[in-house]
Formats: sequence, C-alpha cells, structure tokens
Amino acid sequence: MKREGRKKRTRTVNREGTGLPIGAASIERVILDAGKIELWENKRFLRAALSNASLLAEACHQILKGKVFYSTENGLKTTLDESTCYEYMVQSHYITETLSEEEAAFPLAYTVTIHKDFSTFERLFRAIYMPQNVYCVHLDKKATDVFKEAVKQLLSCFPNAFLASKMEPVVYGGISRLQADLNCLQDLVASQVPWKYAVNTCGQDFPLKTNREIVQYLKGFKGKNITPGVLPPDHAIGRTKYVHRELLDNRNSYVLKTAAFKSPPPHNMTIYFGTAYVALTREFANFVLQDQQALDLLSWSKDTYSPDEHFWVTLNRIPGVPGSMPNASWTGNLRAIKWIDMEDKHGGCHGHYVHGICIYGNGDLKWLVNSPSLFANKFELNTYPLTVECLELRLRERTLNQSETAIQPSWYF
Repeated sequence: MKREGRKKRTRTVNREGTGLPIGAASIERVILDAGKIELWENKRFLRAALSNASLLAEACHQILKGKVFYSTENGLKTTLDESTCYEYMVQSHYITETLSEEEAAFPLAYTVTIHKDFSTFERLFRAIYMPQNVYCVHLDKKATDVFKEAVKQLLSCFPNAFLASKMEPVVYGGISRLQADLNCLQDLVASQVPWKYAVNTCGQDFPLKTNREIVQYLKGFKGKNITPGVLPPDHAIGRTKYVHRELLDNRNSYVLKTAAFKSPPPHNMTIYFGTAYVALTREFANFVLQDQQALDLLSWSKDTYSPDEHFWVTLNRIPGVPGSMPNASWTGNLRAIKWIDMEDKHGGCHGHYVHGICIYGNGDLKWLVNSPSLFANKFELNTYPLTVECLELRLRERTLNQSETAIQPSWYF
C-alpha cells in the first residue's frame, strides 16, 4: 500500500490550541456554541460525546480549566474481545512502527507487575507500547483466571511482549513484590532486544511523557542508573531493623512485623531508603542478578518490609558498581505520586487514597500535566475514566507530532 510522506492528515487547531480533525472539530464547535457548556452537564450528551476523540479533547480542556465532569463511560474504546490480533491492533490504535531514528537506536525494556484491573493495565500497555521496545509482564499468581486469560490474550498479539517465566504470589510490602521485578529482569537480560534501560512499572501507572521524551531523558544520565533515595528517615528505620514475615492465605495477604531484630546487612553495606520505581542499565541488571553482593543483599532483604524501597538504591550507591550514583539523593523524576502525608506540597487528592497514595481524579489532571515526572501512579480507569483518557489523548497527540515516520491513519484516536 502506498503511504503519504511526512505530511499528516488534515487537521485544525481550535481556539484553545487543541489539534483536532476538521470535521469533528467543526461539529464540536457548533454544538458548544449552540448550547454553551451547560450541555456538558447532560450525562446523555457526555456519553455520546466521549465516543468522539475531538469532543473528548474539549471535555479535557474544560476539566483543566476547573470544570467538573463525572462519567463512568470510556471514550477511547479497545476491541480485544471480538477481534483478531490484526484487527485489535488497528481498531485500538496501537503504534506499529518506530517513530524516529533516535528511538530505534535506544530501545527500552519494561517490567509491568499486575494483579487486577485489566482495563487500566491495557491502557498503560497501549500508552507505552512501541515495536522497538520489549515488555515483560508479571502476573500475580493469586490473580483470577479470567484476568490471567485476558492478559495472555493481549500479550499473544505482540512479539515483543511476554509473561514472566516465573510468577510470584505478590504480597503488598513483601519480598515477593521485589522478586516479581527480578523475575522479569532475568527474562529481559536474556532478550535479543538491545535495550538500554529497564523501567519498572505496575498496572496502575500511566506515562506522562512520550516514548521519545523518555528516551531523551534517560540518555541525559549517560549510562547511570536512576534510583532516587537517601539515608533512611526515622519512619523507615524499622523496616530493616526488625524481622518481617509475609503471611498468605486464601482470604488475604499481608506483612507482619515481629519483635525480632535483624542481623546487620551483608558486606557492611549502608542501607538506603528510596523509591521502588527505577531505571536500570543492562550492565547494572546483570550485576544485580549475578554479583555476590547483590545476591547476599537480596537474601538478607527477604524478611524486611518493602525491600523494593531499599534494594535498588542501596546497590546503586556502592562505588564501582556499573552505572552507580553514590551521591545521587533524590535525583530522577521517574514517578509523580501524591502521598496522603504530603498534601501541603501537592495540594490534595481529587480522587481517593488507597494505602496512603492518591488514585487520581479529574481534578488532579492539571497537576499531572504540569509534572516533570516520566510516569504517575495510581489510576483506575473504571472509577475515573476521564483522568486516564485525557492523559492518553494528550500523550498520543504529542507522540504523533514528534514522529519522523509517516503517520498511519489508525494511529489517531
């Protein structure tokens, strides 16, 4: 099939500066001018409007201006259940070609740990998917069979995406969460894709930057690992001072703190405290999986609380380790998170809190759009669909505007 060159399909820019297809934009303007914004308060109108990406863009613009909308409808539909793989990728608007030479020369590896909420995971996967990258998905062993089958069906459509070869029953705050990432990392270092950095995510993350912007940000670290963290604050000292146990039964799972003291860390290591979300070079990944220091720290960490928040950063502070940053502190804008005890800094959560972390609502969109971070956590598509879809629409618009490859019509929402 003959393609157009660099030129994109005809588009216009509305008075707010949002790029929209001409036909849809003109319809949108007639509707909005005729009935003013009060029409958006009508739920029937909103449900119909969200089936059109250009009208969704207008709703998103109004949200950023402070207008309040409530919807449980998804506008940017996907079609996995009733499609062949080819139909699914086309009808769900996956990008199927590398968009620039810069991105082709700097492939990324992703780990994605998930246990529920397939629809939110699917949106994350679509948003981060590029054909030159490679993706390892860790499915919680405790997840439902229906969820597992949906994930397997999705991944079967992509040759550069796969399930982790070993699954863990993940316990929040336990060693199993770290082990899930390590299982995927083990699979990724065996991949033929020559990836430059591995980025770990979970199923309730969403990117705030395009793939090209993420590549450019990581290139700026010149082969250094990004593991933000510092010496443990007072509230975190007990995590590695006392023995903790993962408890798992058919009804629930949790980590129990005991009164027993832990032995000192191996190799006289200084334990640091930081984020569980990191970006790791391939050389560092091999070090983590093979070096005795790393293996001993992993063994020592098995009865600590939330070891993924000290494991990566502790190893990356050791001088001489591949890509280490011994004096990095909180360097690296990997994740935007609204913690419940930091409302004085982020202005509050407009969705709701779970485990002290904000599940973003529509009122958080402006904060998210202005964030310098590569990703944000956490989202629930079924609870706050507009929050996810406004970010998704904005991200795709920027992605296509940055492309050096001829744009396929199916890549537009």
